[in-house]
Amino acid sequence: MSKKIIAPSLLASDFANLQHEIEMVNQSEADWFHLDIMDGLFVPNISFGMPIVEAIAKYAKKPLDTHLMIVDPDRYIKTFADLGVNHLTVHYEACPHLHRTLQAIKAEGMKAGVALNPHTSINLLEDTIQDIDIVIVMSVNPGFGGQSFIENTYLKVRDLKNLIERKNSSALIEIDGGVNATNAKKLIDYGADALVAGSFVFKSEHPTETIKQLKEVIA
Repeated sequence: MSKKIIAPSLLASDFANLQHEIEMVNQSEADWFHLDIMDGLFVPNISFGMPIVEAIAKYAKKPLDTHLMIVDPDRYIKTFADLGVNHLTVHYEACPHLHRTLQAIKAEGMKAGVALNPHTSINLLEDTIQDIDIVIVMSVNPGFGGQSFIENTYLKVRDLKNLIERKNSSALIEIDGGVNATNAKKLIDYGADALVAGSFVFKSEHPTETIKQLKEVIA
């Protein structure tokens, strides 16, 4: 896949003007909407749940890339499919039966993703990488926006790319956390396919231009 993807994270958006923020992303050069679902258990924070996802889906004109930072994600697979989610990513650390979870996501017609916390080795995906559509490499510790990028992420992306190629997998590598115009190109050079950008986009003075800048950097 040659096209590189920017996925603005709505967690960093202005929730008082959510429809306006969605329309901005619709009209921008962004490729996906990134939705962070947190339950206050798997991570210490709580973000938003099904009613907000339903509202986003009503107006979004680009794929909903949904990242579940929750315990027992299997309970909600069909629910998110029914809401119109296109990609559903679960955390490796939250899935004792990962292969079963991946198959359940695919059975609902969604792309199946796996996220890895910064301390989790990519080697743990050795037996499932051929069943995965997207791997999210967390470049911050999950649970809060606005954190600083963890530098070891570059080497982790390189190793993951090697695993994907060695196993002849078609999985995309997505980076979530601390992405900005300074590190975006280097992440792509190391093997990333998609970059989640939250605060860097929504806290900027001109979010549409910021998205355009990121697209130009990674082209």
